[in-house]
Amino acid sequence: IKHGRISMLGFLGQIVTRYGVRLPGDIDFSGTSFESIPNGWAAVQAIPESGLLQMLAFVGFLEGFVMLDSANGAEPGEFVGDLR
Repeated sequence: IKHGRISMLGFLGQIVTRYGVRLPGDIDFSGTSFESIPNGWAAVQAIPESGLLQMLAFVGFLEGFVMLDSANGAEPGEFVGDLR
């Protein structure tokens, strides 16, 4: 379930950025603006390495400690409060 939702967010992010919507300001302290980051896979090479490492560490933390398969003592794969 969670990977499907992440895929939908990624797809929506592609649509929004290709439409031209960007965050205001800079992505780092050296002055690289969000608008200078290209679309698609080219963005991975344009983002500073420290930023990519931060994103990787944050997602790893979420996967390892927050988004567990068995939340609140439920059986694995059973998500309490999920609409079915």
